[in-house]
Amino acid sequence: MNPFEFVIAILILMFAFTIIRHKLGIPVRSMREMRGDPPVDNRENERLRAQVQQLQERIRVLERIVTDRGAETAAQIEALRDADRIAEEDKA
Repeated sequence: MNPFEFVIAILILMFAFTIIRHKLGIPVRSMREMRGDPPVDNRENERLRAQVQQLQERIRVLERIVTDRGAETAAQIEALRDADRIAEEDKA
């Protein structure tokens, strides 16, 4: 058996075992657990989910600013300027 035939034979065996595993209903997750792989880090997943949530909120704010046509944004800027003026007058 030459090396090419050996590689083909291994690929056929892997394909056959994959089909058998699928037919028996053994999910890949079970195979990982049977091998003893460490469980997935849920803290990292939660941190990433929180970060995605924060980014989605920021995108919503940016979309609101872009679609605002400027009238409401201008009013909010003026309100902030007024608040700054009041704060400066209180300090004086």
